[in-house]
Amino acid sequence: MTCPDKPGRLLNWFLCSLCVPRVCKLWSSRGPRTRRNLLLGTACAIYLGFLVSQVGRASLRHRPAAGKGPHQRPDTAEAPFPEIPLDGTLAPPEAQDNGTTLLPNVVYITLRSKRSKPANIRGTVKPKRRKKYAGASPAPALEALGGPSLQPQQGAAGAADAEVPGYVQRGNLANVGESSWRLVRGPGARVGGSDFQLAQAPESNIRIYSESAPSWLSKEDIRRMRLLADGAVAGFQPVSSKSQARLLVLEGSSAGSVPGCGASPCGLVKQPLDMSEVFAFHLDRILGLNRTLPSVSRRAEFTQDGRPCPVILWDPSLSPTSNETHSSVKLTWGAYQRLLKQKCWQNGRAPRPEWGCTAVHHHEWSKMALFDFLLQIYNRLDTNCCGFKPRKEDTCVQNGLRPRCDNQDSVALAHIIQRKHDPRHLVFIDNKGFFDRSEDNLNFKLLEGIKEFPESAVSVLKSQHLRQKLLQSLFLDKVYWESQGGRQGIEKLIDVIEQRAKILLTYINAHGAKVLPMNE
Repeated sequence: MTCPDKPGRLLNWFLCSLCVPRVCKLWSSRGPRTRRNLLLGTACAIYLGFLVSQVGRASLRHRPAAGKGPHQRPDTAEAPFPEIPLDGTLAPPEAQDNGTTLLPNVVYITLRSKRSKPANIRGTVKPKRRKKYAGASPAPALEALGGPSLQPQQGAAGAADAEVPGYVQRGNLANVGESSWRLVRGPGARVGGSDFQLAQAPESNIRIYSESAPSWLSKEDIRRMRLLADGAVAGFQPVSSKSQARLLVLEGSSAGSVPGCGASPCGLVKQPLDMSEVFAFHLDRILGLNRTLPSVSRRAEFTQDGRPCPVILWDPSLSPTSNETHSSVKLTWGAYQRLLKQKCWQNGRAPRPEWGCTAVHHHEWSKMALFDFLLQIYNRLDTNCCGFKPRKEDTCVQNGLRPRCDNQDSVALAHIIQRKHDPRHLVFIDNKGFFDRSEDNLNFKLLEGIKEFPESAVSVLKSQHLRQKLLQSLFLDKVYWESQGGRQGIEKLIDVIEQRAKILLTYINAHGAKVLPMNE
């Protein structure tokens, strides 16, 4: 007999050694059976019965484990659940003698992690750079590639993936546009080994890293922007002897006399100081006015200093203008204020001859006043700078027009342009804005006589999304973005516009001006 190794078993063996001889002696003896002996014998019998029942259960529990053969570990018989290891790992199924495997009686539960939504890459965010691999033979789809695609330039830093923000919000656009990317167009792919490269084309200065551009820019806007920014130069000539602007004749255009550019559009190149024309174009589209001509920044490889210059689309459909006011509509400040009161052509009503109306719709003046106030453009409605304190660099001071503010009703408006086929609507040209004008020197004369404002523009100013949209839109123009010092410089310009927007909304509420839909 072996000595038991556990305290519980030792106690059982000790009680059995005392009870069994005592019971046997009591039942076998012929002496009188007293009550004490009877109780002691009964207790011992009950304990022996309990002990026998425990032994039976233990034998039934260990019988299947004994049938597993030599593969059974000796320590599994002690565990309460021999099928599941106590260390938290799952052992492989055990093999049987007939070649089959015995699966443990365990329910496997797989916790599926939430699938993250795909990144909504906007027009201003670069996608992550991934290496592409192909098999031994190129796929037919790769051989038939014909549309444009994006591919990063290969370099020392090409192995690391760039971190891309999901959405272009304030504070999320930093460092966007630092690594160089190329717009790739080509009819096919060149396979070498296990990877391939698409045929590379010159990098475009209008960068769009998603399937579509921002919603406020039409496809025609994008096409014209690419033409102005990337089109090959066929000629370069001055517009006039007095103007410093020059006409950029793009390849495919007929280099005739100005403004004859043929069927293909030309670009009007201005001075680097007029770079705010590009900002004005994007602001016009975001506000839903759609009255400016497409403008981009382009590095002037045809000039001596090579600084970026604004290039504006030359539109031959504009009505001819006079040499003095550069306007297709002759108006003075007094006549302008009178026709504002008549609300010419509003609600389809034809004006009377004595009202002094022009062919321009009444809503056009409201759009122009709002646009000019945000950018503080004074060369249309306030050519003599009578509504603010000008600087020495302003045109009105250089031309000696500042003292002529006594009789403002006779001052002529300038740069009021229409199209030949659409005289009801204006075209905003010469949109040089001023961002350095302080709040206490804003020109409120631009808003004089305006009683209604466009709902589309006011809703954008109230929505708190103006900054986000301007960042997203201006990022498309790579040359302009870099010329303004990146995001840090762009943010300063947007700060000025946002502050002026708050002042304009306060003005609208204080004067009880109406906000109307002007999508006629």
